[in-house]
Amino acid sequence: MAAGNTKAGPVHVRTRVARSSCETDDFEAMLDRSRAAGVQSMIVTGGSLSESTHALTLAKKHGLYATVGCHPTRSTEFDRHPDGPDAYLSALDRLIGDNLHGPGRAVAIGECGLDYDRTHFATPDVQRTYFRRQLSLAKKYHLPLFLHSRSAHSDLVQILREEGFGNDGGRDVGAKGGVVHSFTGSAEECQEYMTMGFHVGINGCSLKTEENLAALKTIRLEQLMFETDSPWCSLTSTHASKRLLEDLPESLKALYFPPATKAEKFVYGQPVKGRNEPSAIGGVAWAVSKLMENVSYEEVVERVWKNTIELFGLDELQ
Repeated sequence: MAAGNTKAGPVHVRTRVARSSCETDDFEAMLDRSRAAGVQSMIVTGGSLSESTHALTLAKKHGLYATVGCHPTRSTEFDRHPDGPDAYLSALDRLIGDNLHGPGRAVAIGECGLDYDRTHFATPDVQRTYFRRQLSLAKKYHLPLFLHSRSAHSDLVQILREEGFGNDGGRDVGAKGGVVHSFTGSAEECQEYMTMGFHVGINGCSLKTEENLAALKTIRLEQLMFETDSPWCSLTSTHASKRLLEDLPESLKALYFPPATKAEKFVYGQPVKGRNEPSAIGGVAWAVSKLMENVSYEEVVERVWKNTIELFGLDELQ
């Protein structure tokens, strides 16, 4: 594979990546940098009803893809809807149903799940209630899940199993598996997700510690997925992944991690320092490949690309 032509995507990118700290819209410039780094497409992540609507708008405008769902830390939005939680779920339902085909379509349910690190935003009970309700959308529309889990593995797995997702990612109940994104759990948790039929998504946050790297080594290649979670989850010099990037060729480093400027000195066409971008997915792929025994960088990238196409139904990218 030619240098810089890593089909290491689609990458998951937040709708907020469109703006720098100085509020200059540089989404187009970000897309240009990503394409130069070999990113062929992206999945824009929705984290609420309004964000999912925005994600679909961006996806349609730029020929990308989107997820539709409610993040666990936004779960209280169900109860705050003027017409009640049923109306909020129905609005998500309509948004998915109206955007299932063509460019810019919805390709997953989420970001949904549980987050017990930030229960000040939504209590565990509220999170569990509305995570469970969103699982009905995956069954109805035969879409994969884009899952979030923080310090909540046991409850997440229990709910998934109770709702029919414990075997082959829920295909028995009409769903289509999914990915546990930004995985930072233990090797045992990783194995349980894979046994249930889910993929495991790796980004910069997944590569922070030696314990993270040890867990990552247990992921089966056919259930591995890469992401950036832009503008968060950068690969940084303080992470355990630093040593895995030491032999990254300078030609690729310039594409995956182009020189950035501080927000107060923003220059259009250059990344903002401290803001992760989809171009960095090549760096994630390089770091992970260094942990895989007897598998080349090119082989890892090709397999993860295949996994992504198959899970999200992106046949047109083949």
